[in-house]
Amino acid sequence: MDGNEPENSKDNGPENGPGVRRATSEAPHVEGAVAEILSGIGPAPVAFLLLFCSPSYDLAGVAAGLSRAVPGATIAGCTTAGEITPRGYRTGTVTAVAFSADRFTVTARLIEPMSRFRFEDGQALVHAMREEHAAARGARKGRTFALLISDGLSMSEEILVSILGDAFAEIPLIGGSAGDDLMFRETHVLLGGETRKDAAIVSLVSTDLPFQTFQTQHFVSSSEKLVVTRADPARRLVAEINAEPAAAEYARLIGLRAGDLTPAVFAAHPLVVRAAGRDYVRSIQRVHDDGSLSFFCAIDEGIVMTVAASIDLIANLSDTFDDLKRGVGPIEAVLGFDCVFRYLEMEQRQILGPVQNLMVENRVTGFSTYGEQFGMMHVNQTFTGIAFGTGGGTGVRHG
Repeated sequence: MDGNEPENSKDNGPENGPGVRRATSEAPHVEGAVAEILSGIGPAPVAFLLLFCSPSYDLAGVAAGLSRAVPGATIAGCTTAGEITPRGYRTGTVTAVAFSADRFTVTARLIEPMSRFRFEDGQALVHAMREEHAAARGARKGRTFALLISDGLSMSEEILVSILGDAFAEIPLIGGSAGDDLMFRETHVLLGGETRKDAAIVSLVSTDLPFQTFQTQHFVSSSEKLVVTRADPARRLVAEINAEPAAAEYARLIGLRAGDLTPAVFAAHPLVVRAAGRDYVRSIQRVHDDGSLSFFCAIDEGIVMTVAASIDLIANLSDTFDDLKRGVGPIEAVLGFDCVFRYLEMEQRQILGPVQNLMVENRVTGFSTYGEQFGMMHVNQTFTGIAFGTGGGTGVRHG
């Protein structure tokens, strides 16, 4: 995932701001990666350090090395399906976002196991986090958002984000699902020094910097309707569409054969569900030997979907950044969660270069995900995140 080098990139990307500092390393060993990350984020005290790590690295080892050099910082992170670095999209890196101790306060918790998390658990957890966070903030001014990083193969994100979104109420919630470079074997999240599966990290973060949460996508529903006629919702598995084998019928609708289906095809031709006046993408993860399809999001029998119609991705992304600048003023950093299928589509359509230029110019750092969280929704094929201003904007937030 080392697409065209952005025209305006330097060795370490745009300069770091005082509130949010970013760094990345492609060093082959943990020790080298730790050294480069520390050099990139600088010596200022860190409240919160996020790590987005290729599965080729020992994530726990990187965290352990960094914890010795940034005492007192909360360290969290995950494995990825690619990293969004200060230089653009990459794979095989450790990429870090450091939130300074003089501008941010953080309270983080591990949720484990995700698959058994219930409504009452969410209410109790958020109540305890709010109390602890208020004590940690003291008299410091600012506003608060919630950040969620989940196991991307848990198949539990929908219920988790629904529970937490309800419990956090007025506090905006964003996040992303961990990946494993499209191997679909196991994904990990990290808090402190240990990595976990079937787990999530939820954090309350307060800052005096203006910020705005956002979500955008470049697909809308078309007129080509299809109905899920046989499915296993617990496994996000669809066996039949329009009473025909799922893979064959999906392929027919997009003008291909079942044997032609690949991740790149799924990226270019997702399905869309219309709910409450909005279009929500339902991305296909893979095709199985029996002709069934696995999805990244919840799916059930009787759901009516359409084959998505694409709008201009570059224009959509440019408009998003313009809107963020109107909200927060000059951008210091953007923490971004970008579905890995968006990357595959950009690569296939040969538009990666201009997209990377926009990402670098607007100081985006994050990772390619197996799903995104926004408010009370777990979605696919979106670009979701939070933009931080330098202090010159209104701090209006979406969501």
